[in-house]
Amino acid sequence: MSIAKGIQESILRASWVREMFEEGARLRALHGAEKVHDFSLGNPILEPPPEFRQALRTLLENPEPGLHRYMHNAGFPETREYVAAQMQDETELAFEANDVVMCIGAGGGLNVVLKALLDPGDEVIALAPFFVEYSFYTQNHGGVFTSVPTTPEFQPDLEALGAAISAKTKVVIVNSPNNPTGVVYPQETLDRLGELLVRKEKEAGHPIFLISDDIYRHLVYDGIRNSNVFLSHCNALLVNSHSKDLGLPGERIGYIAVHPEMEDRSEVQDGLVLCNRILGFVNAPALMQKVLPKLGGVRVDVSTYENLRNRFLALLEDCGFETVRPQGAFYLFPKAPEPDDVAFVRRAQGENVLLVPGTGFGRPGYFRISFCCTAEAIDRARPAFERLAQHYGLR
Repeated sequence: MSIAKGIQESILRASWVREMFEEGARLRALHGAEKVHDFSLGNPILEPPPEFRQALRTLLENPEPGLHRYMHNAGFPETREYVAAQMQDETELAFEANDVVMCIGAGGGLNVVLKALLDPGDEVIALAPFFVEYSFYTQNHGGVFTSVPTTPEFQPDLEALGAAISAKTKVVIVNSPNNPTGVVYPQETLDRLGELLVRKEKEAGHPIFLISDDIYRHLVYDGIRNSNVFLSHCNALLVNSHSKDLGLPGERIGYIAVHPEMEDRSEVQDGLVLCNRILGFVNAPALMQKVLPKLGGVRVDVSTYENLRNRFLALLEDCGFETVRPQGAFYLFPKAPEPDDVAFVRRAQGENVLLVPGTGFGRPGYFRISFCCTAEAIDRARPAFERLAQHYGLR
């Protein structure tokens, strides 16, 4: 064996999305793109808003001296001040520029955070279903990964979480809106989670950090307001990127924010900055950092995703599939019509429909649909879903 055993195991566990990607390419070559219904990947379909292109053009036509040189590893001061001001406006907490570290997307940010916080053997808990790479990020930095099931509505089960937390627990990760379910955790739920962590911190004699993967933070529907971990626990960090709200996944621009009342605040800040460097990220992309403060909080048109959600929900309801109504992100997580979610996904492939089994997210018995697609793509897939529903007697 040439590669590390841990990486080989991770490849096997992460194989579902990769397999769907490869299967999609095979089916499109065989049948043509119009006859393949690929709902497997969460790849944003909305282009960046016009303000982004204008700000980038202005920056390129009027370059600042030193724009492309090394900078402070935490990022440009004005960019960090911009993010801190946004956090302060939302929470009314006294965020400062030093509470922000610009990072290489949310994935890079989560790795920086875990590198800074974990000693070998420290436990990281995530709520299932969860983004599979949380477990790989934990492995990267010597941690032990544990998942705790959520309720049937995919909300945090605080009783189960409380029973799972031990003296080894160092981090709890939450993701709202959630991938793969699209559910949003209410502020009241996060507040109760924060109270739980305070009690457990006293028992353990050390901080338990609440990390929020907020990559879908601004993709919320039905007029709701998203919750915020900073209002629930002082030992909290928020990791975000502009992959979704600005349609910039390829630009890898994100940030880490530290609660301004965190225990050992300055030590954690210093640790994040060092880890940003020694993990090889060095600093977030300079051009993207300079652009952000010029945008004034502009975002993609979230109503586009909301309309696609409504269209797919109607299709699933008509066909008899059971699903929790997502209030954010761009995923649905219906219940598989047979106990073996993998077998159902295989049957769907026979209809040229590409889905991801819930097993890949730590929650067997379900499957994920990504509605990063066109309305026409949903309509074209309706007959295939109707045939699946008829096979399983759902209609």
